[in-house]
Amino acid sequence: MTNLLMLIPVALVLGGLGLVAFLWALKSGQFEDLDGAANRILFDYEDPRGKDEDENPPAQR
Repeated sequence: MTNLLMLIPVALVLGGLGLVAFLWALKSGQFEDLDGAANRILFDYEDPRGKDEDENPPAQR
């Protein structure tokens, strides 16, 4: 019976930690640009170094 009584405080603490983590992410701007990542995958940006990885494969071991 005492094990069942311990589940309520543990569940409340874990729920509170989840709420604090969500509020921290909300305050730090994690949810500001929801469309940016979805649109970024549609564009093929060139390598800023001017080389493709296929032209210069890594050295074999």
